[in-house]
Amino acid sequence: MFLPLHDVNPHRHVGFPYVTYGLIGVTILVYLVQAVLPPAAFDQATINFGMIPIVVRDLYPQPVPWLPDWANLFTYAFLHADWLHLLSNMLFLWVFGDNIEDALGHLRFFLFYLACALLAALAHLLFNLNDNMPLIGASGAVAGVMGAYIVLFPHARVFVLAKIVWLIPLPVPAFWMLGLWVLTQLFYVVIGSEEPVAWWAHIGGFVAGVVLAPLLRRRGVALFGGR
Repeated sequence: MFLPLHDVNPHRHVGFPYVTYGLIGVTILVYLVQAVLPPAAFDQATINFGMIPIVVRDLYPQPVPWLPDWANLFTYAFLHADWLHLLSNMLFLWVFGDNIEDALGHLRFFLFYLACALLAALAHLLFNLNDNMPLIGASGAVAGVMGAYIVLFPHARVFVLAKIVWLIPLPVPAFWMLGLWVLTQLFYVVIGSEEPVAWWAHIGGFVAGVVLAPLLRRRGVALFGGR
């Protein structure tokens, strides 16, 4: 439907968003390790470190004996199914993450990202209690970053690549772009989409970002800014 290219929203507090770039780098590195594995080992890594509801609920043994059940509520966010899955998540994190890191500070942004990953996984778990399929991908945590952006910088301009007749870059307020994104997630939940997409993780992460960002923002960072 659309892809964000970049935003017009200068940093005000941090010179370099190294946590955002560090998360992108680590996530890409993890996928590079996955990518060189044979198919069977790739699938086993997904089972071992993805978030499987029946494993987290202790209804089925943990595939990795030394890994606590709760750890998969975080490790899943660093695994991806393919290059497209990885690059789409990292693109959104690259566009929106730096400004949220600027607004929260390095350490609080890192904790915020992990908290959004956790709450996104729990939202998925709540609506898929007996599922035996692993949840993987950073989209829940990235959705939290997007939720934070919509409450902190709704008026910032985001250039998106949109297909009207041809693919063209269009500047739109972040509120409209991110609002349309979350409405799309809700639409697919309502119609009961059978696509292998963790819609509830996206929604859970987004709501987590909306709630947590106002609590964790630096003093002096206003809500509903970005003008």
